[in-house]
Amino acid sequence: MLRLLCVRLLAMVPLLLIVSFLIYSLIALVPGGPEVALAGSNPTPERIQAIREELGLDVPFLAQYRNWLFDVFHGDLGHSFVDGQSVWSAVAAGFPVTLSLVVLTLLIAAVLGLALGLAAGLRPGTWTDRLSTVTASAFMSLPYFWVGMMLVLIFSIQMRTLPAVGYVPFAESPLDWLGHLILPAFSLATVPTAVVARQTRAAVTSVMQEDYIRTARAKGLHPGRLVTKHVLKNAAVPVVTAFGVEANRLIGATVVIEQLFALPGVGKLAYFSVFSRDFPMVQGILLITAVLIMLVNLAVDLSYGYFNPKVRVS
Repeated sequence: MLRLLCVRLLAMVPLLLIVSFLIYSLIALVPGGPEVALAGSNPTPERIQAIREELGLDVPFLAQYRNWLFDVFHGDLGHSFVDGQSVWSAVAAGFPVTLSLVVLTLLIAAVLGLALGLAAGLRPGTWTDRLSTVTASAFMSLPYFWVGMMLVLIFSIQMRTLPAVGYVPFAESPLDWLGHLILPAFSLATVPTAVVARQTRAAVTSVMQEDYIRTARAKGLHPGRLVTKHVLKNAAVPVVTAFGVEANRLIGATVVIEQLFALPGVGKLAYFSVFSRDFPMVQGILLITAVLIMLVNLAVDLSYGYFNPKVRVS
């Protein structure tokens, strides 16, 4: 397992360099460059040149990337063009909100998805299987923002049981923290729940047809122990893979949901940074997001070693 971890970490280094170069290259795609965007309307050539020198854009592109990468390695992602705030500080302020939302969403998706998938996979062809399949298909077709608006309409406007907007830190009030996140989390959890349910159903159905399952049944092994010890563990690899893919997708989907529910997270910060052309903030958010996605993929790879012992020795 340690060897697998070292190999994966080493593989992340060149990939991270490539991703960082692509992210920084976004500046070159901006019409006229960031100096024109910052100079305002009808700027003079002197004004544009002064901004270029201030931003360090008066040197060749590769030198600009080298200087930016050097600052990144020293923990400096730059400062916002809008308010001068440190990119690290802005992301750190919104990160707990986004992390709370993603973790709660994944927890809901795991519980509901595994329940639906197991109910269908253990009894294929029955009404339970058909009901679970129809429910998963319906969840797959529902857009995040539409689900969010429907939940707000029902639980916030009509029933008035849950808040529609805002955020309360967990340290202040765990109950209010959950109350403000439950609607956005359920909005995001629809598609991951469906994906996990369908993958679980397919994997469990396949495992239930194996000879060792029939042997365990013939020996009189308790059904609960059969499912937890043999079925789930052997069916876990495709389910964990799908779970990891959905976790990565959620990082991007938070942009829409945080805007809809007025959550002060990284997604909302990214939304305003794009429209205000705050290039250092956008670059910093993209780089941090890329690192998070790589860490999620690393965790999924390491989980293979737990569920499949062959991976540990290969």
